[in-house]
Amino acid sequence: MLIYTTEELTVRELEKTDEVLLVTWLSNPVVLKYYEGRDRPHDLDLVREHFYKNDSVTRCIIEFEGKPIGFIQFYPLDEESRNEYGYINPDEKIYGTDQFIGEINYWNQGVGKKLVTSMTGYLINHKHADKIVMDPQTWNLRAIACYEKCGFKKIKLMKEHESHEGQLRDCWLIEYSALE
Repeated sequence: MLIYTTEELTVRELEKTDEVLLVTWLSNPVVLKYYEGRDRPHDLDLVREHFYKNDSVTRCIIEFEGKPIGFIQFYPLDEESRNEYGYINPDEKIYGTDQFIGEINYWNQGVGKKLVTSMTGYLINHKHADKIVMDPQTWNLRAIACYEKCGFKKIKLMKEHESHEGQLRDCWLIEYSALE
């Protein structure tokens, strides 16, 4: 199912046939350095277990000019995450996103900025999100710079928040507020 399309980007829901793309991307150590970790290459079974769940997460393939190049997911923040991040107003609609570009020749081309900007617009205009949040690891400076160019702001340093390649890593809680 089509989520949205722009001049260059299409974001559509993940289909069963996309599992091969995910295996390809998530077995590439260059991609895994930033998403999941090089110690967690995904085979078909792990992709099916991790990406094909029936839950409140909308999982999507990103296409650029008709070519599948990556993955994005979005979801309403659950109560546990809201508490962990410090969001106490239950009336706020807060969405989280996670994404990666699996085709590395599309890195450093401005595609990530187009993706994050368009997804932010979609979540605000179609899902009526008040805020959108992400939690990139602090060492991932390229991703953080992209998100900041898209209007996200660092809100809170979360010490040892995420396990990555056998270590607990610090993350930034970053936020885009539709209310500002």
